[in-house]
Parts: sequence; C-alpha cells; structure tokens
Amino acid sequence: MKTNIGSFDAATRFLLGWIFIFLGNHGLGWWALLGLWPILTGAFGFCPLYILFHINTAEREEANEARHHKDSTKVS
Repeated sequence: MKTNIGSFDAATRFLLGWIFIFLGNHGLGWWALLGLWPILTGAFGFCPLYILFHINTAEREEANEARHHKDSTKVS
C-alpha cells in the first residue's frame, strides 16, 4: 500500500473528521460515523478513492518541495 495522501491533505482530513465526530456527538448522530473515514485515511496516508481517480497529493507535495528547495539555495 503506497502512500497517496500528502501531509497537508492528511491534516485537513484529520481536522474534518474530528469536526464530523463533534457534530455527531452534539445532535447529528450518524455524522460521527462519516468522521471515521477521513481520520483513518489521513492516519494511514492512503485513500482507495484516490486510486480510482488517479490522484496522488503525496507526489504533488514532494515535487513542490523539491522545486522550492532548489529555489531557496539561490543567493539574492
């Protein structure tokens, strides 16, 4: 199982999942179950739906970091 979720995506999923769980505990009961999906996918760094749609935010994040790291070595 290869990671296909970047760190920003994982953090967003984790936060969104906890919001759903909070809403579930405060009157919208079944929303708490929906909160488990983003928390688990964010924790494992893998989303099966991303495979279906050929999305990989981890690769995008790595490419972005490599590009910006190369630019930061230039002297102004």
